[in-house]
Amino acid sequence: MLGPVILAASRSDRMRRLISAAPVTKQVVDRFIPGETVSDIVPIIKDLTGKGLQLTMDVVGEDITTPAQAEGARDAYLALIDHLKELELGEKVEMSVKLSMFGQALEGGHELALANVRPVVEAAAAIGTTVTLDAEDHTTLDSMFAIHEELRKDHPQTGCVIQAYLFRTEADAKRLAEAGSRVRLVKGAYKEPAEVAYQQKHEIDKAYVRILKTLMEGEGYPMIGSHDPRLISIAQELAHKAGRKLDEYEFQMLYGIRGDEHLRLAAEGHRMRVYTAYGTDWYGYFMRRLAEKPANLRFFLRSMVSKG
Repeated sequence: MLGPVILAASRSDRMRRLISAAPVTKQVVDRFIPGETVSDIVPIIKDLTGKGLQLTMDVVGEDITTPAQAEGARDAYLALIDHLKELELGEKVEMSVKLSMFGQALEGGHELALANVRPVVEAAAAIGTTVTLDAEDHTTLDSMFAIHEELRKDHPQTGCVIQAYLFRTEADAKRLAEAGSRVRLVKGAYKEPAEVAYQQKHEIDKAYVRILKTLMEGEGYPMIGSHDPRLISIAQELAHKAGRKLDEYEFQMLYGIRGDEHLRLAAEGHRMRVYTAYGTDWYGYFMRRLAEKPANLRFFLRSMVSKG
């Protein structure tokens, strides 16, 4: 399988330099990351929301090695919120954050990440929107869930992400499927050992459906993070069987992937939220997009051959 190889490359400084230097890379990266600054991204926000789509914004960058860098990540999100305030889009545009950006892996990282993410959640709430905590590798999840629980005491709309390929996730979903919760379900994009995660696609897909059924039958707000047509169809069936209205769940897909499907679902009355990343530290995010979906890798390789 190429996925683990690509994920290993995402942590290689040599591969980072090689791929960053390729002439075609910027053109391909722009498909997934449409800007480096808030000013770059504002026209994208206006365009997508004008088409009836919603967004979740991600300021890319996970290689945080100092508390000062973690504070810089916090400030980047606060600057984004200032711009969103001017746009007056409310819950149409929320934010997704990785706690590694807020210092989670540093000494005293749990407390540091909580201290840095709290003002972002508070500022988001002040303009009528919210924040979702992205899931990272399995070693970080207990800390992420604890921070999520703490933030929800004052801001219950704070969301979190769970990953279908992890064995623990079915139990996590049952715990999280409560009134007022917002939970995004994804397949998972990190290289995880066989001791903690399913390794085969068919096993992951079956787990995804089981977990989604739990979320749909619960009292929270499920967010279906998938581009898989079969899983999207199953999600619609499960929502119907659970008696959910169209505004009681939503679909989420990545910017740059299946854009026509974004518009189709929105036109049918579904809430369709586009995960839109921006920033200069794009490498790790880009490599995970290649690892998640073979078609993304083929697109990149074809571009390198034809344009390089």
